[in-house]
Amino acid sequence: MRRISSSPWVRAALLLVALAFAAYGLAVKWPEVHSALGQLSWYDVLGAALAVIAALGFQMLAWRALLADLGSPLPLAAATRVNFLGQLGKYVPGAVWAVAGQVSLAQDYRVAKRRSGTASLVSMAITLVVGLVMAGVVLPLASAGALRHYWWVLVCLPVLVFLLWPSVTKFGLDLVLRVVRRPPLYRALTLGGMGRAVGWTALAWVCYGLHAWLLVGDIAGHSLHILLLAAGGYALAWTVGFLLIPFPGGIGPRELALIAVLSPVMPQGPALVVALASRVVATIGDLFWAGIAVSVGRRPRREAMAAGEAAETGVAREAEGSAGASGAQGAAVVGEASGVGEATVVSEAGGARETGGAREIGGAREAGAS
Repeated sequence: MRRISSSPWVRAALLLVALAFAAYGLAVKWPEVHSALGQLSWYDVLGAALAVIAALGFQMLAWRALLADLGSPLPLAAATRVNFLGQLGKYVPGAVWAVAGQVSLAQDYRVAKRRSGTASLVSMAITLVVGLVMAGVVLPLASAGALRHYWWVLVCLPVLVFLLWPSVTKFGLDLVLRVVRRPPLYRALTLGGMGRAVGWTALAWVCYGLHAWLLVGDIAGHSLHILLLAAGGYALAWTVGFLLIPFPGGIGPRELALIAVLSPVMPQGPALVVALASRVVATIGDLFWAGIAVSVGRRPRREAMAAGEAAETGVAREAEGSAGASGAQGAAVVGEASGVGEATVVSEAGGARETGGAREIGGAREAGAS
């Protein structure tokens, strides 16, 4: 099974399948998407795309921080390759393809399945919780009407923050894994590792909020009220799309939720334009990073494999050298012992001869005297 998953042909086929699903998600709505993009300023769409690309980069750094905290640090190029090629699986129907892709690719860098799987699951949990926290903070501040509609998110904030505690996060995910009959997480993360991941994820959500503000503001105006509503509304809509697992990449539910949140500031038609444009720039961001991931990480992968083989060879050589040194020391000890024994025997023999000679001389003298 490992040979099949590591085959470049199999991986190329899976990559093409994921890209086909991503393209299909845009193709089925292309007439509406084309019309929507025509109603927005090109510089706002470009700025939104750059903001999404930055957000995805921050999310990758959060995943990398979790993996390092679990004991498997990856070089930046390797983390880029594993994370962004693996996450294309989210466009394939089913909830496991993104995690399975990252786990399989991480094995190329000698990362254990349990560690990479734990990092991916905890990263998704952090993204979900931080997004809800952002929605709970900014939506009630957008307006009095928004506070009446989304007060419940604000009330849930202490619970959401509590869920980010490492041991609590592990306990909750272990319960979910037990329900789906999977082994528990590898181990709980440290508070420092969780804090770094939360920090990178918070920066990602700031960028996501900026992208939503640029698109919404092109129609409703670039005011502080619109910024808060767009950022919080997109965070809430993303959460809805994430939780509805049967919809790959949240396609459909996310757009409907965003239209509902934007209804106080714009009609349904312009809100649909913003939702479709947001989907386009999100897909562009995924494909942008996937293109980079294809071109990077190969050399570090070979270096990592060579380093691992060199390490194993070095250990073997050290073991052989230790065995050889032990043998040499043993031979020396035996030699020394043999030398001592031989010297003792020779000296004892010499002493006996000297004693015998002295007795013979003494006997001859006594005979001459008599």
